[in-house]
Order: sequence, then C-alpha cells, then structure tokens
Amino acid sequence: MNYHVLTLFPQMIVDGLNTSIIGRAIENGLISLNTVDIRDFSTNKHKKVDDYPYGGGAGMVMQAEPVYGAYEAVAEKIGRKPRVVFLTPQGRVFNQEIAQELAAEEDLVFLCGHYEGIDERVLEEIVTDNISIGDYVLTGGELPAMVMIDAISRLVPGVLNNEVSAEFESFQDNLLEYPQYSRPVEWMGKKVPEVLMSGHHGNVEQWRHEQSLLRTAERRPDLLEKAELTKKDREFLGR
Repeated sequence: MNYHVLTLFPQMIVDGLNTSIIGRAIENGLISLNTVDIRDFSTNKHKKVDDYPYGGGAGMVMQAEPVYGAYEAVAEKIGRKPRVVFLTPQGRVFNQEIAQELAAEEDLVFLCGHYEGIDERVLEEIVTDNISIGDYVLTGGELPAMVMIDAISRLVPGVLNNEVSAEFESFQDNLLEYPQYSRPVEWMGKKVPEVLMSGHHGNVEQWRHEQSLLRTAERRPDLLEKAELTKKDREFLGR
C-alpha cells in the first residue's frame, strides 16, 4: 500500500504517522508514505496557493493549478491515474467498510484542503472519492487523512503483529468488540469473568459473541440494523 498525501503541511503528516505501529510498517516496507507539498507547484514567486473567492465572501480559496500540479506529479510517478480521496465534511462518512474497500488499492492519494476550500474545477477533474470522518469541521484535511491511513493500514497484511486482531475488532460484522480483561484476576473488587479462565474455547467464543451483541445494542443500536443476526442472536436480544 502506497499513500500519497497532497498537503500544505507535509511535516504534520510525517510527524503524525512515523510512530508506533504505522511507523514500524513504513520502516519495514509494508506501506509507504509520500507527502507532496502543494506549494512546490505554485507558479507564484511567493509560493502563494490561495486567492479570494469569486462572488465574494469570507476567507480564501485554494487555487486549482497548484493542486493539479501536485496530483500530476503523483500520477506521473506511479504511471497511471490514482484513486484520489478528498477529505471533506460533504463526503460519505468513513467507516470500517470503506476502510476495507480502500485497503484493496495499491496506491491512494489523499487531498487535504485548507482555508474556505479548494477551487471546484480541480476537484471535478481529479477527485474520485469525497470522504468525511464525521459531522464537524476541522481546520484542514491532514488529521482526517491520518485517521484514515491508520485505519486502512491495520488491514494491510503484516502491519499488525497479531493478524487475528484486525479480524475481530469493533465494527467487524457491524458489531462492537466484546470487553477485554488482563491480569490481575481481581482489581478494585471486580473479577475477570469465570468463563474467560475456563479454558473452554467454545464457551469463551460464545460469551464474547453475546457480549458483542449486548454492547452493540446498548451503545450503538443503529449498527444492529445492518448486522447479519442469526435467529439465535435475535432470540438472545429478545427481538
């Protein structure tokens, strides 16, 4: 998986992703991170990339040409037109299903906007996916890009030390993950459930699945509408 981030703040991306699991994955060559400074493609001697919006209004708008130049540099480097994700609150809301869809790509480009937005003409020309990480507004697309890269990278083979982890985490099958426990057996008067210490794998798996159902019903009942529940699941939940 090769990530290409078109941004005005490349160091922010590098500093945010070159640590922990993602940093090790980059170091081990499982994923690559290419930051492209949009300012490098400005034709203005002061490296200016924004201007006043036509029609008036507050703020500034990023110009089309520097953004397109940054995109063209990536397309030329990889030898084809890549999939381009524009981080915008107007896009479809990012979730685990989208992460799995994007994890199948070989190259992904993330376009990070700033100011009041980006000239619509270049968005129409290069963007393939408009994606939001939630219904709120941030100062730029860098944090959403890093969130998405983190989530997608966890699905790339070899990135997680324990390959089973990505398979049984929250939002798989539209269910939240079951509760987790570690040593000691008792802490502040609360004990680890007996079933987890029984050594009976069948009972443990059943308990975990039931806890996932209960936790999802309690905390994210909206997910259950999309979950593939068996007749036994529905009976357990009293549905």
